[in-house]
Amino acid sequence: MAKTSTTTQGLRAAIERSGYYPALVAEAVEAAVGGEPVRSYLVHQETTFDQNEVRRHVTVLVLTGNRFIVSHTDEQAADTTSPTPYATTSTESVKLGRISSIVVSRVVANPESYKPGTLPREIVLTIGWGAVARLDLEPAACGDPNCEADHGYTGSSTADDLSLRVSEAGDGPETVRQALAFAQALSEATADPTR
Repeated sequence: MAKTSTTTQGLRAAIERSGYYPALVAEAVEAAVGGEPVRSYLVHQETTFDQNEVRRHVTVLVLTGNRFIVSHTDEQAADTTSPTPYATTSTESVKLGRISSIVVSRVVANPESYKPGTLPREIVLTIGWGAVARLDLEPAACGDPNCEADHGYTGSSTADDLSLRVSEAGDGPETVRQALAFAQALSEATADPTR
């Protein structure tokens, strides 16, 4: 990452603030970004409870001029393959033209008194680019309640490459703002007809 960019410096600071293996996460993200300027980013840390263990996970989303980069880092307990705890980190680089959907679901309190610009209580950002799809099928039926014919199946296919939930209570208002800003920047970048 070019160290002169204010946005790039903000990304590095957000990774450091997350406190989650920042050297490992930053190195993976920097390698994926290469020399491209960072246009927008989101760093999201999630803690989960798995039986008797607490596990952490960090997702870093980066928008450059040409690509959308996703980085995931997870920690693992010692197991049969490793006598010591370890972390795995992966990055995926997606050309902006491949992004097929961006869904922002907002949850707001007291919608009857909502004022534009009020921060949602939480958002769910779902981004699809065709790498993963969920297929939901159910038996098809006709309108005749006495019909016993096999009408096959009906269903829907949903792009489900990435879904990220950010809440004011769990992540803080600044993370919700950053998630909304990232979603808007990504949406604007993919709306460019030359991509």
